[in-house]
Amino acid sequence: MGLGALGLVLLAALLHAGWNALIKAVDDRAGVLAAVSAAHAVLGLCLVLVSPVPASASWPAIATSALLHYIYYALLFRAYRLGDLSQVYPISRGLAPAAVALAAAVLIGEQLPPAGWVGLACVCAGIGLLAVRRNPSSPGAIGFAVALGLLIAAYSVADGLGVRHSQSVFGYMGWLFLLEFPVPLVIALNRRMRGGHFRPKVILLGSLGGVAAVTAYGIVLYVKTIAPLGAVSAVRESSVIFAALIGIVAFRERPILARLFASAVVAAGVAALAMT
Repeated sequence: MGLGALGLVLLAALLHAGWNALIKAVDDRAGVLAAVSAAHAVLGLCLVLVSPVPASASWPAIATSALLHYIYYALLFRAYRLGDLSQVYPISRGLAPAAVALAAAVLIGEQLPPAGWVGLACVCAGIGLLAVRRNPSSPGAIGFAVALGLLIAAYSVADGLGVRHSQSVFGYMGWLFLLEFPVPLVIALNRRMRGGHFRPKVILLGSLGGVAAVTAYGIVLYVKTIAPLGAVSAVRESSVIFAALIGIVAFRERPILARLFASAVVAAGVAALAMT
């Protein structure tokens, strides 16, 4: 991987950790999540207008992934309300690829090489260290983080299968993003019924978060066309380290060394899985 590609993937990792940190930082998480998903829907509309319609075989995957993303937003809201960024993010992001690899090995006989099993063990060990650390957050936060990881694994599998049958990668992405529009709609209607409103600051922060999320996704897609896929996926998981650093510096989450070590173990394990 060249230095330019490496820099782009590191930027994508930082952007992804950053928009999750934004959700943790704000008081009005529902409002920011609504703005994030609204930004996705706007981009989705743009992609739909300029891309071919995905093949019919991919629509069950689009519908499944969209439904799972609705649940994802609800779990993300709960997880960051109860838990720390440097705990929730590494558990959820690290568990997802490990769950996919393990499911593939058990369900369809896709065998992992020895390095892959070592990576899986590292992910489990790192997550275990985060889950049993001293002065833990609410036990519910760990549960939501684990549920998030399993959910990310589920929609990753759905998207992986769906995009292969779509015959239009950007068309698939466009419809998936566009179908996020119920999220801001439901939050807005619920807020209106309760007599509330969206503050301009919340809309701005959420829009920035949405742009960061979409930009990170687009960067990774682009770099995968100019660099080895395994290397890109491995470097992408540096977002776990970025999230731990942001949590420690910005939110003063403790203990420092234990969180950094556990997050590094998770990142190393995911990198090993990505390179197999």
